Amino acid sequence: MSARFGLIATAIALLAAVPLPQAPPAGVPAPIAGILREIKQQDKELYAVSEEDGKFLRVLAATRGTKRALEIGGASGYSAIWIGLALRETGGRLTTIEYDAKRAKENAANITRAGLTDVVTVIAGDAFAEIPKLPGTFDFVFLDAWKPDYKKFFDVVFPRLDTGGVFLAHNVVNKRDEMKDFLQAITTRPGAWTTVVSPSSEGMSITYKTR
Repeated sequence: MSARFGLIATAIALLAAVPLPQAPPAGVPAPIAGILREIKQQDKELYAVSEEDGKFLRVLAATRGTKRALEIGGASGYSAIWIGLALRETGGRLTTIEYDAKRAKENAANITRAGLTDVVTVIAGDAFAEIPKLPGTFDFVFLDAWKPDYKKFFDVVFPRLDTGGVFLAHNVVNKRDEMKDFLQAITTRPGAWTTVVSPSSEGMSITYKTR
């Protein structure tokens, strides 16, 4: 009897060790889900947001009916794909800017593979130089660049955020010590309501422009 139980236990252990096929997140076509998994697997320096953060960005962008979105610090395109999926539903467009030339190239390639080139525009370069070149205003901004520059980016972009628009920033929990001036600014600026959510451990601030 003990030998039989031993064989059963061994079989269970072997089955547990076999990875089960991953179901794509709800509403994400299987080919795009595969691209997202590939980006995460290759993201050794942890530039990409978590899957939960990506889902949150998609839901927020979609429920707001976002039309003109800006991403500062696009890395290899993981978050841009999530936002792009939302904008495919809302009829909006995203401009994502990445400073590092190699990552910007990967970003553009991944957006192409995901079939989102009609929704997402990738710009390689310094966001401080590129943002002034962009026309118009924004109703959704996602910041995930070098943390000590957060306050400077906020000062540059917030005046161009539509009333009723949102300014989101990543890593405000796990890297809050690197952006104290930014956190002070978003919680004290007149005409702005701010809260912090944590779809994952990194944390994300959401600042709503009231006027």
